[in-house]
Amino acid sequence: MPGDLPDYYFRIRDNGAVLFKVDTENRQRRIELDEIATINLKNGNVRPHGDHVLTAEERALIKDWIAARSAELARRDIDDIRRAVDHLNLTAHWAQSRATEEQLEEVTDDLLLAMHDLRTVLIRRKADRLAKGAKAAE
Repeated sequence: MPGDLPDYYFRIRDNGAVLFKVDTENRQRRIELDEIATINLKNGNVRPHGDHVLTAEERALIKDWIAARSAELARRDIDDIRRAVDHLNLTAHWAQSRATEEQLEEVTDDLLLAMHDLRTVLIRRKADRLAKGAKAAE
């Protein structure tokens, strides 16, 4: 089993991860995780743990992990938005076909405000994109 384990392990946490070196070469033949760095995705900060000096291999591994993790989180964001669109459609169907007057009274104002806020943001951002496109075309 020790031969099947990776040399490094990333423990995911909010805004990044902690990188561990996997150690199986010890007297007790136990798997030990030695913390070697903390990674912050928001600002790209990598802090070695204690007096550990990151090797070029570890820095490359961290750089690759940051790129892969950032891409994965971006894919998840888009998936979440597509699910929100589906949910809006299901909510419209619910409101039209199954909702009681009491249920509608309970959620209508919250839904209208949230949709108004979203619409305002989307229109502003679309106008910005169109304005940039017009300037680029000139």
